[in-house]
Amino acid sequence: MLNVSTTPNHTNQLPAAGTGQQPAARVLVVEDNPTNARLTSHMLLAGGYQVLLAADGHEGVEMARRLVPDLVLTDLQMPGLDGLGLARLLKQTPETAGIPIVALTAHAMTDHRDRALEAGCVAFISKPIRLQSFLSEVHNVLKHRAVGQ
Repeated sequence: MLNVSTTPNHTNQLPAAGTGQQPAARVLVVEDNPTNARLTSHMLLAGGYQVLLAADGHEGVEMARRLVPDLVLTDLQMPGLDGLGLARLLKQTPETAGIPIVALTAHAMTDHRDRALEAGCVAFISKPIRLQSFLSEVHNVLKHRAVGQ
């Protein structure tokens, strides 16, 4: 379990950095590398999103089923259940099938992108992540989801 907040409870949730006008979208970050998880979380907080953290694919599936976030961002290369397996499991479950999943990876090769899309990911973001393009992609995925609902 990852927790990048300084609060003593370990809820895997960070406070939203939004304006309070409307609830911030909840984004589940599934990342086994604590440094990458913190970096991604801080970027999302800067964009006004509420952040949930999972340290591996199994925890990510459990949290997505229990909390039904607005978006899942997952690293593709994790030990155990990787991001592709996580995407496939979430797309097979009716409660989570509608959650958009975005793949995060250091591997920007075409076959990685194709495999992520085949597994159910709607977008693919290559690391290292650039703040503005990252937040723009997250915004666009969430906007597209809202239009499709």
